Amino acid sequence: MTADAMLILADTNILFLIGLPAAAVLLIIFFAAFLASRYRRCPSNRVLVVYGKVGTNKAAKCLHGGGTFVWPLIQDYAYLSLEPLVIEIPLEGALSYNNIRVNVPATFTVGISTDPVLMNNAAERLLMLDERKIRDQAQDIILGQLRLVIATLSIEEINKDREKFMALINENVEQEINKIGLELINVNIRDITDESGYIEAIGKRAAAEAVNRAKVEVAQQEREGATGEAIAVREKMVNVARESASAAEGKKEAERRQRVTLAKLEAESVTGEVESKRDQEIAAAQRQAETVAARKQAEQEQRIRVADAESMAVSGENEANAKIAEANAKLAEIRAEAKRRAEVAAAKALEAVLIAEREQELARLGKEQLAPQEIEKKRIEIAAEAEAEKLRREARGNADAILARYIAEAEGIQKVLEAKAEGYRKLVAACAESPQVAPTLLMIEQLPTIVAEQVKAIQNLKIDKITVWDSGRNGNGHGGSTADFLSSLIGSLPAMHELAKQAGVELPSVLGKGREGTDRSMYADSHPSKNDGAGQA
Repeated sequence: MTADAMLILADTNILFLIGLPAAAVLLIIFFAAFLASRYRRCPSNRVLVVYGKVGTNKAAKCLHGGGTFVWPLIQDYAYLSLEPLVIEIPLEGALSYNNIRVNVPATFTVGISTDPVLMNNAAERLLMLDERKIRDQAQDIILGQLRLVIATLSIEEINKDREKFMALINENVEQEINKIGLELINVNIRDITDESGYIEAIGKRAAAEAVNRAKVEVAQQEREGATGEAIAVREKMVNVARESASAAEGKKEAERRQRVTLAKLEAESVTGEVESKRDQEIAAAQRQAETVAARKQAEQEQRIRVADAESMAVSGENEANAKIAEANAKLAEIRAEAKRRAEVAAAKALEAVLIAEREQELARLGKEQLAPQEIEKKRIEIAAEAEAEKLRREARGNADAILARYIAEAEGIQKVLEAKAEGYRKLVAACAESPQVAPTLLMIEQLPTIVAEQVKAIQNLKIDKITVWDSGRNGNGHGGSTADFLSSLIGSLPAMHELAKQAGVELPSVLGKGREGTDRSMYADSHPSKNDGAGQA
C-alpha cells in the first residue's frame, strides 16, 4: 500500500468517527421534534378529544386544560368549543294544564360542559358537528321539554309563580341536554301571552279589583270626612246658638231693667212712650223668634244633608262589598275548576303511567314466560300434528283393509248369490211341469231359520212343569194326546202357518195346523174330562 492510499484511508476513518456523533445528534433532534409535533395542548375555551385506541371500554379521552401525547396511526384528536350557544325558542300554541294555548318566547344559553361524564357525552354525540347542527339538536330538546313543563302548570301558576316555572324549566331542560353533553347556562323568558286573551283578562280583573278597592277606601275616607265635618259644623252651630241666646238674654235683661227704671221715672208723664216701647219690644221679640226659627231650619237641613251623605256612603260601601263578594265567588269557582282539571289531568297522567307499566310488564312476561310457553305450544302442536298424521295414515290403512275385506266379502256374496240364482233357475226349470213345487222347496229350505226365530219367541218362558192328561188314545183313534199336545204347541205359532199359507205351501201334518181349525180341539186336548186317565210328565 502506498503512502497516498494510507493517507486517504486515514482521512476516511477520521470523517466516519466524526460523523457518528453528528448522526446521533440529528436523530435525537428529529425524535424530539416528532414528539413535540405529536404533543397536543388544550386551550381554556376548548375541550381536547383524543379518539382511537385510548383504553379499554372507552371511545374517547377528553381533556380541559393541560395537554397529552397523541400517538400516530392509532390515535387522532379534535377540539370541542366551549363558547356559549344562544338559542331562540319561539314557542307558540303550547297547551297548558287548563287546556289554554300560550305563547312563551324565550332565549336559552347553553354550552358544552366541562364535567368529565358530560364531556364524554359531548364527544360521543357532538364531535365533528358544526354549530348549526348542535343548535338544532338543542332547540328540539328544549322545545319538547318546555312544552312538557307548560302542560303541567296552569295559566295562573305560569303567570304568578315565575320562580316555580323557571325551576321546572331548568330541571327538565338541563336533565335532557346533559344527555348530549350540554349544560344550561341561562334562561330568559321574554313574555307570556295566550291566544284567547286569558292572561290579559286576568290583568284587567286584577286592575279592576285594585280600582274597586281604591274606590271603596276613598268612599270610606270621604264618609268619615263628611261625618266629621258635619259633627264639627253641628257643634259650632250649637255653640254659636247657645252663646247668641246667652248674649241676647243678658241684653234683654239689661234693657228690661233700663226700661223699668225709665218707666218708673216717666210712667206718669210719658204713657204714649211706654206703649211705643211695648210695640218696639214686641217687634224685636218677633224678629228674634224668626231668627231662631231660621237657625233651627238651617240646622235641620244640615242634618238631613249629612244623613243623606252617610246613607249614600253606606250604600256605596255595600255595593262595593257586594262586587267584592261576587268577584271572590267567581275566583273560587275558577280555582275549583282549575283544581278539578288538575286532578283529572293527574289521574290521566297516572293512568298513562299505569298503562305504560302494564305494557312493560306484559312485554316482560311475554319474554320471560309466554315465549317458552309459545315454544312449548309449537312443539306440542307439531307433535300433535305428527301423531294425527300417523293416526290418519293408520286409519287410512285400516279403512283400505276393511274396504278390501268388504269388497272380497261382497264378491264372495255375489258369487254365492249368482250360484243360488243359477240353482234357482235350474230348480224352476226342473219344476216346469209343477210350478207349485219350487216355492215349497224354497220354504222348506228356510224352515230351520223360521223355526229358530219362532223358538226365540218362547225361549225365555220359564215353565216349571207340564201336566198332560192322556188316555192313550184320542177320540178318533189317531195317535196319543202327548203327540197332539206337541203338534198343537207348534200349531200355536201362527206365523209359520200363515207364512206357509201365503207362500202357497202346505206344511206336513206333524207340524200341526193353523189356528182356525185347531183352537177348539187344542183346548179340549189340553183340558180333558175327569173320567179320563191322568198322567204327568
